[in-house]
Amino acid sequence: MAERSFKAEVEHLRKGTGDVFTGEGILAITKALLENGVGYVGGYQGAPISHLMDVLADAEDLMSELGIRFEANASEAAAAAMLAASVHYPIRGAVTFKGSVGVNVASDALANLSSSGVNGGAVVIVGEDYGEGSSIMQERSYGFAMKSQFWLLDPRPNLPSIVKAVGDGFALSEASNTPVMLMVRIRSCHVTGSFDTSDNVPPPLSVREALSNPQRDFKRVVLPPMSYAHEHDKIDNRWPAAEKYILDNRLNERFGPQDGKVGIMCLGGMYNSIIRSLQRLGLADISGNTSVPLHVLNVTYPIVKSDVLDFCRDKDAVLLVEEGQPEFIEQQLGAMLYKEGATTKLEGKGIFPKAGEYTGQIMFDGLEAFVRQYAPELLPGKVLAPNTPKTELPDLSKTVPIRPPGFCTGCPERPIFASLKLAEQELGSRQITGDIGCHLFACLPPFEIGGSTMGYGLGPASNAAFDGGGEKRAISILGDGGFWHNGLSSSIGNMVFNKSDSVAIIVDNYYSAATGGQDVMSSRAKNDTKSTNNPISKALAGVGVEWIRQIDRTYDVTKMRDTIREALTTDYKGPKVIVASSECMLNRQRREKPLRNKAISDGRRVELPRFGVDQDVCTGDHACIRLSGCPSLSLKKLDDPLRDDPVAHIDQSCVGCGNCGEVADAAILCPSFYEAVLVHNPSGFETWYTGIRRKIIAWLQNRRAGKRLVFSGEST
Repeated sequence: MAERSFKAEVEHLRKGTGDVFTGEGILAITKALLENGVGYVGGYQGAPISHLMDVLADAEDLMSELGIRFEANASEAAAAAMLAASVHYPIRGAVTFKGSVGVNVASDALANLSSSGVNGGAVVIVGEDYGEGSSIMQERSYGFAMKSQFWLLDPRPNLPSIVKAVGDGFALSEASNTPVMLMVRIRSCHVTGSFDTSDNVPPPLSVREALSNPQRDFKRVVLPPMSYAHEHDKIDNRWPAAEKYILDNRLNERFGPQDGKVGIMCLGGMYNSIIRSLQRLGLADISGNTSVPLHVLNVTYPIVKSDVLDFCRDKDAVLLVEEGQPEFIEQQLGAMLYKEGATTKLEGKGIFPKAGEYTGQIMFDGLEAFVRQYAPELLPGKVLAPNTPKTELPDLSKTVPIRPPGFCTGCPERPIFASLKLAEQELGSRQITGDIGCHLFACLPPFEIGGSTMGYGLGPASNAAFDGGGEKRAISILGDGGFWHNGLSSSIGNMVFNKSDSVAIIVDNYYSAATGGQDVMSSRAKNDTKSTNNPISKALAGVGVEWIRQIDRTYDVTKMRDTIREALTTDYKGPKVIVASSECMLNRQRREKPLRNKAISDGRRVELPRFGVDQDVCTGDHACIRLSGCPSLSLKKLDDPLRDDPVAHIDQSCVGCGNCGEVADAAILCPSFYEAVLVHNPSGFETWYTGIRRKIIAWLQNRRAGKRLVFSGEST
């Protein structure tokens, strides 16, 4: 159950010649695949392209009609390996996954694919996740493209350019027998716009038809001596063919005047920000017409030497706008200009920061500094003169607290880590590693559990150095998405083979929740096109884990704590695995809330649990907050002058999971938590009974208030 359904938007993918498509970049990419005769599509979800996998899943019926095979792959490596269908067959294939981490996981298959070369067009759509909006380490996919000789496209972030890049990617791949990476940045994925559509094209050769006539060519197998020939083929044949196609079809673009003393060269994905900054500088109009020559590299690898030298010719200085580090392209351009003996000054890093995202202000300041240094006469008078003091913006980082990610309200993973904190309080702190996924938030306050993460599904493997036993057993965390992605073999299998004496906790929230709530093999939901309801505990037993504990309600903090204690203190020597299962609250609410609202609107009786804190009982020590951290659990200042400390308070965002009360009970904190049941459309008897109760309560409250007045001497 993905976090968003695209069923309605998918119908627009049927548009043909003469129609106009309006929507997001993700949908435009899908439409472009259909228009370019793709034969098979696969991938693994991950920001910022998670929605592309969701769109493809929702469009599976349409793709089946066209004879296109779709597969939600188990990992990025499996997706990349799927492109092997294009090695021997003239079938266009495309796979998609998250930027640098996805490329890392898929690197073995990608390197082999690049070595052997392809017959049909092979495109890897990479969601580049760089900058302040990133959820991962700050790396670029460019280095891999250079290492394994993938051609890399980085189109301008508008729908016509993105759609064109998909077709260009397939054609470039076929023209040079080389796989192509199509890089789409965060803004490209979610940019909206329109483009003229073409008819969807069934693949000339479908994968079903290919099975009837098997093809093989041992020269494409990556074994010596063929692998040596592959390297020569890359340089002698594929590279020149790629450069020729890029030049002949003008995949890179130029804007503005042909001549000028300065010029700007940029990656396609940076185009919008550059044009906006030039507009602010008075050097471009609202339509994007620029008075500074602009060379846009929609193909960032390979860099065609003759193309860039032609742009740089007769210019005093050229500014390269290359976000991120290392400055791969700047190094290449510098070498080209040096070898050519060109006098053109190349600027890049130095004018711009060496690392970090090029925000609007950074882009504006960099372009202004470049033009002011090399062509100040281009700047209109309204731009600040040199050395004019600028208004200093306040450094909000000194006053605004950081806002790291955290568990959602009602998250079933929260009680797992509350239980672990309670176990640590009793048995002492432990060596704990985390993993990729929502559970990684436990390394932040209030839990501060787990201090490292080495990759998706590698939580237990990250603790391998501590698995030999010791005074205190190590603990590792692994999510269900990571378990099926890589964890079963690389982490759990590693523990079994090496007779690990540590503890692994598998957080089973029924979905690949951190990537958007997609189904995995152990999901409880019925999926018409995928196999679900495959228990994790059975897979564990299948690879040799003997000590397994299954908990089907993580909100039972007492049981969770006791099970963790058992795992840490048992005499059993070998891997100990706890499968802690409860449904992701976000997905649960997405499923249940519409049904609940409909039932209420239909007049049916509906009960909703709500929790609260009795402010007269709460002591104000806030231990419940330190062990829970739920966003709905906050503080409330009382009017009582005798109580200075605020008390705990549960706001209206509570979803009734009961974790706060469970934690308070397990930790023996206080009895101030209570559960109330909110009833919609109550019966006649319930309405009458509630009225009687309210009258009795009001009478008792008035009676108590009267006694207080008499006691204080204020009664008349």
